[in-house]
Amino acid sequence: MKAVGYLRVSTDEQARSGLGLEAQREKIEAYARLYDVELVAVLVDEGKSAKDTKREGLQMALAMLKRGEAGGLLVAKLDRLTRSVRDLGDLLDEYFSEGAAALLSVAEQVDTRTAGGRLVLNVLGAVSQWERETIAERTRDALAMIQKSGRVLGSDGLGFKLVDGKRVPVKSEEATVARIKELRDTGASLRAIAHKLMIEGHKTKRGGVWAAATVAAVLNRINGDTRPGRHKGLKSKHKGVKISAGRGTVTISQHEVDA
Repeated sequence: MKAVGYLRVSTDEQARSGLGLEAQREKIEAYARLYDVELVAVLVDEGKSAKDTKREGLQMALAMLKRGEAGGLLVAKLDRLTRSVRDLGDLLDEYFSEGAAALLSVAEQVDTRTAGGRLVLNVLGAVSQWERETIAERTRDALAMIQKSGRVLGSDGLGFKLVDGKRVPVKSEEATVARIKELRDTGASLRAIAHKLMIEGHKTKRGGVWAAATVAAVLNRINGDTRPGRHKGLKSKHKGVKISAGRGTVTISQHEVDA
């Protein structure tokens, strides 16, 4: 059978999973040799997530199936193709239904040319989605528990310090915080405030350079919203809390925000 190989990796996944492009290529080539599959092409999406199927390499591979240039699509692992049960179902209906092209996966040993292969594929997809939703639930529960305990999520920030997980005022920094509020109340933009603070010699929390995002972080705290990037008119790249959830744990760590 002729098949088109498909490889995908996103930047963070490549380091975390160990399933880089070369590793994927080796797996599908070994599978092709073992099962007498002729690879007519190997298409790649590098640095692309699997949140949807709108990926150049994948669309080219699917187009080859439609044109009859290949009778199957070969992937090293199903999540290289998609992480969505809905997308997987759509792909099965449109491209890999009975009598159409075959979907072959090395890791899961899936071959949709058989009824058993299609059943296994649907079960694996459902389990994958269940796991993602379970992780999301754990994350929400962990955050709710921390907020209920009164602990602060995020860094201490200008004008405050963290004491036993709670934010308390720092008198030596209150003048800068008051100046920011004063300038904002006059209608000054975030960038204008940052420029003014630099001219007047005010220091950031860690002695860095004032920027619009830094000013916005201070204003967020003044307004009682400690989530990064929430101030109107600004999309901040500052990160206050990092949440990572594994199969059995949820880890919440803090990142510095120079404000």
